[in-house]
Amino acid sequence: MAETALMAANRHRLRHLAKRGNKLASTTLWLLERTDKLLSLILIVNTLINALATALVTAIAISMFGNEESVITIATAAVAFLLIVFAEISPKVIGATYPERIALPISVVLKPLMSLAKPAIWFVNLFVSRFLRLLHVRTGQGTHEQRLSREELRSIVLEGGTFIPQKHKSILLNLFDLEKISVEDVMTPRAQIEALNLSVPVEQITHQLTTCYHNKLPVCEGEINRIVGILHVRKAIALINQEEELTVEHFRNLLTAPYFVPEDTDVFTQLQYFQENHERLGIVVDEYGEVQGLVTLEDIIEEMIGEFTTSLPGAARTEGFGWDERGECLLEGATSLRDINKHLGLDLPLDGPKTLNGLLLEELRQPEDRKVCRRNCPGPEPGDQDRQADQNLILPKSLQAFHRSHTSSQTVMSVCHNIFTNQMPIGII
Repeated sequence: MAETALMAANRHRLRHLAKRGNKLASTTLWLLERTDKLLSLILIVNTLINALATALVTAIAISMFGNEESVITIATAAVAFLLIVFAEISPKVIGATYPERIALPISVVLKPLMSLAKPAIWFVNLFVSRFLRLLHVRTGQGTHEQRLSREELRSIVLEGGTFIPQKHKSILLNLFDLEKISVEDVMTPRAQIEALNLSVPVEQITHQLTTCYHNKLPVCEGEINRIVGILHVRKAIALINQEEELTVEHFRNLLTAPYFVPEDTDVFTQLQYFQENHERLGIVVDEYGEVQGLVTLEDIIEEMIGEFTTSLPGAARTEGFGWDERGECLLEGATSLRDINKHLGLDLPLDGPKTLNGLLLEELRQPEDRKVCRRNCPGPEPGDQDRQADQNLILPKSLQAFHRSHTSSQTVMSVCHNIFTNQMPIGII
């Protein structure tokens, strides 16, 4: 019972109790740091007791029933049965079921016994250590140290049950994933960036500033790849309220230097960069310096704790979508594949396109050469990809790519291929 309880005890829980001043937990940890000596002590005592019990019962049986072979056999079998049931299996099951309850009090007895039996333990371990050396088994205090890997810690969180609230569990699991995703996965795409263009008339600039949805805006000259700075909208509004005639130079003087972020930077590293550089907004660029999107501190925080801000016009709505009673789901084309996988339990590939639009366009290759149905759509013309990204894709009932029974990316790929080989229509509104 003792060795089973001690080996099954949760060492992390014991360390927690020891830090809170529990002397029994400290004693138990002291014993567990000397596993070879601990096991030697317990097994020596256990073996001696079993041997003495067998010899004693056999001697009593011979004295009572005579020195016959059948008497010795029956006595030995009876003792073996009793030892197996009451001295081996039952105590070990109890020790494995209640490890801390048994390990903590028994450690008070085992620690002084280890000191008293030190000569016997040393003699036995002398042979044990040499035998283990022949088997190339390394022993020592350093081998008993247990370090949890990230995946093991993740499993502990998942198996926390009711001890960890579901929201806290979700936040912890999201923290583990921060190093697995890049800023490209959480950024606002280039087509959805609200930027201020200094090359337009001042009247348009002031109108955009009074109707914008953000506190800070990236400022460009002519096109989005020519970012010249970041404008704090509050300062610009204060400038607009002045009676002085405004020029582009007035706004240019309010700009702060833009902060550029490589698109392959992982989210956890970027969070540290934001903290070190005292920044809250970064322009995501590729290896050629072209703007791919915009990432903010709020984007990373939402990735950890979930969405807490109001959806902005033009942004894909990710809250609240799920399977309906028919096992179907209506999604916006700009919906992130990561959000689809998270909400619908699918396994769409994430190493290529980041949105549903991108996935369909990649698999369908040249949609303009196929039969595509438009329903009263005054929207984008073919080739206007920026505006197409904001449209809704109505997936017909025959398209089962997002049915809950299909969870593999191969199913989605084959269905996307069949859209055009079977001339299936797609509605875009």
